[in-house]
Amino acid sequence: MAGSGPTAAQDLTAVMETTMQALQSKFQDLSGQIISKMDEMGTRIDDLEKNVADLMTQAGMEEHHKTNDVEERTSLPKH
Repeated sequence: MAGSGPTAAQDLTAVMETTMQALQSKFQDLSGQIISKMDEMGTRIDDLEKNVADLMTQAGMEEHHKTNDVEERTSLPKH
């Protein structure tokens, strides 16, 4: 039993090293996936902001046209 102590400790160490390497690899993979998703979300947010700005510009233009149409209709002589 005393002779199996160092071998058991070496086996346990080897298993722990393998487990830790596997965990580190999974952690790195997940970190990479998270960073990739964050970059993708950043791009999507930028696109969304641009689309909202474009819609606001279009709405402002349409509002301007609607205001002009109302002014033109109210300034026309009535029959």
